[in-house]
Amino acid sequence: MILSPIIISLKVALVATLITTILATISARVMTIKNFKYAKLIETLITLPMVLPPSTVGYILLLVIGVNGFVGSFFYETFGLRLIFTYFAAVLASVIVTFPIMYQNAKSAFLSRSRKYEIAARIMGASEIKIFFKISIPMGMQKILSGIILTFSRSLGEFGATLMVAGNIPGKTQTLPIALYFAAEAGDQATANKLLTFILIFSFSVIFLLNYFSKEDQYV
Repeated sequence: MILSPIIISLKVALVATLITTILATISARVMTIKNFKYAKLIETLITLPMVLPPSTVGYILLLVIGVNGFVGSFFYETFGLRLIFTYFAAVLASVIVTFPIMYQNAKSAFLSRSRKYEIAARIMGASEIKIFFKISIPMGMQKILSGIILTFSRSLGEFGATLMVAGNIPGKTQTLPIALYFAAEAGDQATANKLLTFILIFSFSVIFLLNYFSKEDQYV
């Protein structure tokens, strides 16, 4: 019984982390090298999910991808696809909630790098893509890895937004924190304790890894 929500959570977290890492890292890179007229407004919108209650984020997503939402209704009426209460909805919720975390870590990595190497590379004719992968990413790798770990752990523990848009469907959308909540509510202490043990062990491992990377970063 406890294996299913753990596997679902791991799958959702892995896919969401991959998507978030790519999108947030590219966004952070663009925001740190380009001067946008409304940069502050864009960054505010990007980081807004970090301060909003997860249930609020979930409700907003519900308005967007629900059967009556402008995106959800399009897919349902055009392709017969229901986005709500699906694996896709769980991944989307995790991506939205974790995006600000990865973005802030990636931005910090790019801002803390030594720009003289990039300037030298540009003078020597290196393309921006080459500079990004050969200089910017390697020099900011510690902070980026920390961001990935935080993103994965936050995605694995996402509850509010996921419950709103993905629901609690055993074997399909029932993630680890949702299973723990309903097990405790139903008085199934044995199952709740097993899920709790897994969460505690995982959380301890995440904190240990973050401390390890932070310590290593001091010597970079």
